[in-house]
Amino acid sequence: MKLFKPAIMMASAMAMMAAGAPSASSQNVTVAPGGKFTPEVLNSFGRVSDPQVSPDGKKILYGVSRVDIAANKSNRDLWVMDIDGKNATQLTRTPSSESNAVWIDGGKRIAFVYKDDNDDKAVPQLWVMNADGTGRQCASSMEKGVEGFVISPDEKKVIMISTVKYDTRAADVYPDMPKSDARIIDDMMYRHWNEWVEEVPQPWVGDFNGTQVSNLKNVLEGTKFESPMRPWGGVEQLAWMPDSKSFIYVCRKKTGKDYAVSTNSDLYLYDLATGATTNLTQGMMGYDNNPVVSRSGKIAWLSMEHDGYEADKNRIMLMDKPGGARVDLTANWDYTVDAIAWSPDEKYLYFTCPYQGTIPMFRINVATKKVEQIAGGWQDYSGTIPVGKDLIVTTVQSYSAPAEIYSVKIGAKAPKKLSAVNDELLGSLEPIGCKQEWVTTTDGKKMLTWVVLPPGFDESKKYPSIFFCEGGPQSPLSQFWSYRWNIRIMANHGYVVILPNRRGMPGWGTEWNAEISGDYAGQNMQDYMAAADHMKRQPYIDGDRMGCVGASYGGYSVYWLAGHNTSNRFACFLAHAGIFDLRAQYLETEEMWFVNWDLGGAPWDKDNATAMRSYRDADPKNFVQNWNKPIMVTTGENDFRISYTQTMQAFNAARLRGIPTHMVLYPSECHWVTRPQNSIVWQREYFKWLDRWLMPDSEAAKQAAAQGK
Repeated sequence: MKLFKPAIMMASAMAMMAAGAPSASSQNVTVAPGGKFTPEVLNSFGRVSDPQVSPDGKKILYGVSRVDIAANKSNRDLWVMDIDGKNATQLTRTPSSESNAVWIDGGKRIAFVYKDDNDDKAVPQLWVMNADGTGRQCASSMEKGVEGFVISPDEKKVIMISTVKYDTRAADVYPDMPKSDARIIDDMMYRHWNEWVEEVPQPWVGDFNGTQVSNLKNVLEGTKFESPMRPWGGVEQLAWMPDSKSFIYVCRKKTGKDYAVSTNSDLYLYDLATGATTNLTQGMMGYDNNPVVSRSGKIAWLSMEHDGYEADKNRIMLMDKPGGARVDLTANWDYTVDAIAWSPDEKYLYFTCPYQGTIPMFRINVATKKVEQIAGGWQDYSGTIPVGKDLIVTTVQSYSAPAEIYSVKIGAKAPKKLSAVNDELLGSLEPIGCKQEWVTTTDGKKMLTWVVLPPGFDESKKYPSIFFCEGGPQSPLSQFWSYRWNIRIMANHGYVVILPNRRGMPGWGTEWNAEISGDYAGQNMQDYMAAADHMKRQPYIDGDRMGCVGASYGGYSVYWLAGHNTSNRFACFLAHAGIFDLRAQYLETEEMWFVNWDLGGAPWDKDNATAMRSYRDADPKNFVQNWNKPIMVTTGENDFRISYTQTMQAFNAARLRGIPTHMVLYPSECHWVTRPQNSIVWQREYFKWLDRWLMPDSEAAKQAAAQGK
């Protein structure tokens, strides 16, 4: 899938393991020291997620994850508050995280996933407790544990996600070699972004009496198919029909090479009584995903049209009943949809969607197909939970603040903030600014560039700047909050941060979004150069002190721009997990549909003009002879999306050419840097490098000068 998943990382990515004692300064804080935004402050924010409204619409259940820097791990506890944000109460204080929490029994109790830390052999299971947090008890006993669950409308059945063994181990073939860890592989898709595929998730359905799960059956027993789909899929890929007699699951019923080259997933309806399975989206060739079922049984889902194109427009499709006619509700809406939810009266589908530089909230009239925006501003909305006729609960974040829970009332001028998990810490930080610049591109179009300003910004002064290259390549550059690429910490550090919405980003129409595919070195790079030149003309930008940074496709962009820096647009570079060698990337990555679509095809396909152009004009290694400025590179050694060897190649090339360079490798990290102490090291190294080359009066620059570097 995408080379850079949006910066809002899922809770499972924060399942961190302890790793050594921190320095004395690496401690959590409740107030920013001197108003400064340090890496320790960044890791001290509470991470609010997954609000769930009670059946009577009076309460909100949600999770708050907090990092323990010293222990090098995080923990998620459950909270509850009134629908108006009052009376926030912490329900759990346990050594392990609670997740996937939902209301049951009319709001009298809560079901959730939990791993009992009192048992060394325990795996996550389905648990239940009273709504006040008392009476906890384990309700399941699955051998491989539970990744997630969905309880039926009548609460008598449950679907649980658990894994089954995949492929062959040496001990299976050679029982006399039980300690061998060899993997015996005969086909493709033997690993995902950050894991070797030794098990795959499958849906199990069983009885649920409120306290115990029984009579479980694996719906995909005897197959190697995964559902939900790795690596991002979860309970959103499962949906019950209103009568609790059948449910829908999402699956790409392919394995090996067929799986590696295709994005063709489908919605399957499973009948509990007969075991019969019906493909509801037969003949629809792209991703079909995330079904939501109304109270009367109407099925809506997200669908992409083309097989192999994972960044295609996400349409909202509708089926009045299983097997009914399929209707594209968004045929006249030129934007890609993120998430959908039914209004209680079934007249509307609410959704969020990248739209012109932010992620607002919309609704579409099911009868007329008319789309209207119901909440916006310079902020991003994530998810929609309808409460009654005209109220929606969601989370909101921006460059200035992490996610908190808000309510949106139809017709109101602004959303209402409900949770206040991070108010004290945010209030202790020096405030930053944000504005929009509209850049004229080389083909005469207008491109939004976000510009984030440091505390105490004075337009009469000149500032160093960070030019940010987004990953994806087709990820939105909106008002995100990240715990690695955090825009506010960059601005609070004294930099102007420049974020161009170049070609290839969703939110500007399908043509703009698609224009990067097969043309990595084309208009999107011209957009970057136009944005850099435009900003260098601003009186408050020091044109000699602009650094270029990015991760994943953004890291690739850094490498490519470093090879096309003859006019010295940039004073230094920093790339994380970037592609350096496109030919190697084609055979090193695991999801072949991605490189087939984005690069145009294989490097041996000499008659493929698009592919040959990619490997000639878009391959960063072809332009190393032009590198002329310092470059830092970082990566995780467990990154299977873009192998860490790509980063090592770039480092070696720079050193061989005599370019000042610096490399930081994280043996335990994957495509991201998630462990708290690694995260702090990442931030420290990041600013040490940029300060050295962009802030001559900084401590980092002085130390480098003193050491003769």
